[in-house]
Amino acid sequence: MNESEIFSRLLTVIQTYRATEKEGKVLEYRSPNTLAEILNLDGPEKNGDWDAVFEWVEKYLTYSVKTNHPAFVNRMWVGANLPSVVGEIITAVTNTSACTFESGPVSTLIEKYMIEQMLEITGFVQGEGQMTTGSSNANMIAMMSARNTWNAQVKIDGLTGQKKLFAFVGADAHYSMDKAANILGIGTGQLIKVTLNDNGEMVPEALRQSLEKVVAEGGAPFFVAATAGTTVRGAYDPILPLVQLRKQFGFWLHVDGAWGGAAVFSPKLKAKYLAGLEEADSFTCDFHKMLGSSLVCNILLINKSVHTFGNVLSAGDGSYLFRDEHVSEVEDFGTVSLQCGRRVDSLKWFLDWKYFGKEGFARRVEGYLLLCEYAEKLVRKSPELEMVVDRTAFNICFRYKVAEERANSFNLGLRTTLYQEGLSLVGVAYIDGKMVMRLLLTNPATTHVDVDKFFERVIEVGNRLLKHENG
Repeated sequence: MNESEIFSRLLTVIQTYRATEKEGKVLEYRSPNTLAEILNLDGPEKNGDWDAVFEWVEKYLTYSVKTNHPAFVNRMWVGANLPSVVGEIITAVTNTSACTFESGPVSTLIEKYMIEQMLEITGFVQGEGQMTTGSSNANMIAMMSARNTWNAQVKIDGLTGQKKLFAFVGADAHYSMDKAANILGIGTGQLIKVTLNDNGEMVPEALRQSLEKVVAEGGAPFFVAATAGTTVRGAYDPILPLVQLRKQFGFWLHVDGAWGGAAVFSPKLKAKYLAGLEEADSFTCDFHKMLGSSLVCNILLINKSVHTFGNVLSAGDGSYLFRDEHVSEVEDFGTVSLQCGRRVDSLKWFLDWKYFGKEGFARRVEGYLLLCEYAEKLVRKSPELEMVVDRTAFNICFRYKVAEERANSFNLGLRTTLYQEGLSLVGVAYIDGKMVMRLLLTNPATTHVDVDKFFERVIEVGNRLLKHENG
């Protein structure tokens, strides 16, 4: 089989999959042991056998979750935008690194262009940015930038002999903040989890008290992160009150918009959920979530700075790779990035941007919010379901109503049944010890009918399990 035949066959497989990925079950579930038997991963290698390769491809597609299926409401991402998929294919075929202009001339200019667009949309002035491997890494780089801006000597001497550093996040902040504090030598014990209000938002007065306590005890508050869309509740921490506190305490203010940062594309939603964003020191947003680019696609922006990344992340002798032939025209992103090799994520984001446009993304995010409002109304009027906490933005946290003492186990069993029968894949989490199903609507093709069907399935399976329990 020659290369042309291979690509032709691959395209046929992809077209067939795309044509049916929204049909049937969301998953052909098999237990881990049964799936291992079907896959037969220990089977013999077949050198040069393309038929065997495509057999593996077919198995992969058959038993994978259909993330573009309307019943996939489990994660903050779904099947990717088609322009983004095209970008991924081209990126794989060209197979280069976006670390230097020399090895990635087009991607370097595209990434620079997209950063400029995002700086303008965010409201950052004379800022800088880079595409990272996801918001977990972006949050760590932001914390690292804050640490080394607090004391540039830390880059050389480390934290030994320095004041004890303290970072502050809301109690529902993403666990990547804990990982960042660990990796950067801050220590998870110095990551202060600030009290939330009833909506799951950080309480500014509680932050103030925590800051004052740290300062009184001789510590240095160097970093505060506001979460724009917490993982479970979807809450937005207030930014403007934190900006005021920064004036007094001098910390770096980061906004983690991995999930809810997409609201920045809609002037209406930006004003509602991200007021004061333009005053933050840094901001991250995942394009692979609400906006639909293929995994992983993220940007980290820094406000009112053009040298922070270089000062913080550059280290060691990279002269074999980084030279100054083009430095007067464009800087290599590899010199200011955490890693050496860099995926060309800019192409898929650029193609999405040119195809949908800012207005198209704004309509998409606004449409998701309307769907979430509709879903909440369905839960509230259903005698079988209940909201566990009020919806404030894009997350619907609900459960099937049964006696409190068995609500957690029942709802976990309900969710597992939905998954194993291929009816739906919805996320679960705990809020104040209560198991909730977390409905996320991030598929641009989702309609009111799809939302209706989702809840019909939940209620039908819940009723069936309840009937079985009662004999």
